[in-house]
Amino acid sequence: MSRSRPETLGALKESGWSSRTVKDEVRANLRRRLADDQPLFEGVMGYERTVVPEIVNALLARHDFILLGLRGQAKTRILRSLVGLLDDAIPVLAGSELNEDPLAPISTWGRRLIDEAGDDAPVEWLSREARYNEKLATPDVSIADLLGDIDPIKAATRKLTFADPEVVHYGIVARTNRGIFGINEVPDLPPRIQVGLLNILEERDLQIRGFPVRIPLDILMVFSANPEDYTNRGNIITPLKDRISSQILTHYPRDLDVAMGITEREAWTERQGGGGPIPIPARRLIEEITFAARESDLVDHSSGVSARLSISALEVLASNLERRTLTTGDDPVHPRVCDFQMLLPAITGKVEMVYEGEEKGVEVVARQIVGEGVQRLFEATFPEIGKEVGSGGEDDTGPYAGIVHWFADGNTITVSDDQPFAEYHAELDAIPGLLELAGTRGDTPEAAAFWAEVILEGLHQKLKLAREDLDTTVTYKEMVKFQLLRPQRGRRGPDVN
Repeated sequence: MSRSRPETLGALKESGWSSRTVKDEVRANLRRRLADDQPLFEGVMGYERTVVPEIVNALLARHDFILLGLRGQAKTRILRSLVGLLDDAIPVLAGSELNEDPLAPISTWGRRLIDEAGDDAPVEWLSREARYNEKLATPDVSIADLLGDIDPIKAATRKLTFADPEVVHYGIVARTNRGIFGINEVPDLPPRIQVGLLNILEERDLQIRGFPVRIPLDILMVFSANPEDYTNRGNIITPLKDRISSQILTHYPRDLDVAMGITEREAWTERQGGGGPIPIPARRLIEEITFAARESDLVDHSSGVSARLSISALEVLASNLERRTLTTGDDPVHPRVCDFQMLLPAITGKVEMVYEGEEKGVEVVARQIVGEGVQRLFEATFPEIGKEVGSGGEDDTGPYAGIVHWFADGNTITVSDDQPFAEYHAELDAIPGLLELAGTRGDTPEAAAFWAEVILEGLHQKLKLAREDLDTTVTYKEMVKFQLLRPQRGRRGPDVN
């Protein structure tokens, strides 16, 4: 506590400090930040033109509000960041369970303290961080947890009857008086518990059991909910929805660069003794995989695909590079497309399958999503594959014709995430023209090798090459149908029947 701050009620009065509600406080600080063009919600990206203006409007209107969106859309982060719109600290009656305003006490205890001590009543200062509380809604949450209940031990110790308001043990909402209280996943609250919140939202008072006394609370209530929970596992009761003044819809990043920025900020990749920085193309591929998962027909769209998929995937990729540094001695190491097969543990736990996906199996679907992500990166980077390319005939044209012909002659290559770079590079270099084409996108041997694998995977996704996986070992070879359809001619590789 700062020495310059008043420590008694009399000193507080002399300082000229005046009371205001928490919503007025948030509103005033928000107006100041807007006027000074200061950031409102640190670490929240992609909502500058959508969600943030709606939150600002709700706060300026002094509304309680709910954020409605799928998992991993920064709902909890936004709610917790609201604490930055509070004052640095506010005065409270020392020892008050309800953070009572020294100039306007609301409890029997607070009023008695002022009557007995007068201007000598002690004052302490409550920091903004201590003025935010939240509760994850679960079916076992009780009214006593949120609002409070009679405490028989307090009654016996103080020799009070159960009819005395001072025997109440206050819940977490009441103890957040003069602050911000958030409830995450509010539909999971049983309806009878939601009913207990009605008076706080509408009348701004606290009623516990059968006490006739009402305690006015000064509080900003904010909520979050997942639409899946909202419609399937639980509902917000209609009277409660009616009392939440603003409903704000969140969303996933709509721009790949924004998604990359979120992942880079959240993921732990800067490690001592690691494999070095992860280049932008590999980071972009991770986001392409996440975007592909969100659009996949095999993934349940109502559950969503959290941004945590990208974050976990980037961290696992960094770990795989770190492991290769230690096992091969290569330093630094560069990401490979075959590394991305090691990201399956970061994917399988973060996607919910529809029936067709469950039939295929989550790991099969995850591998398919990785392939779709690589295809998206390939199509955004390299020329379109012509229909004639890969037919095996002499009329093949286009930048990929020589590559497809080489495989059509029976040649194969095998790459893996545990090969030393020299061995890995030699495999790719055996394909005529591949590294030259890839080199147009990468100015180092490591970068060219990454893009070379992207090309091979792009050709596979377009059914120009076959692929076999064994753990993290990937073998590319000709498509059987092309071998059967192409004219017989001399081969550089062995015959394949």
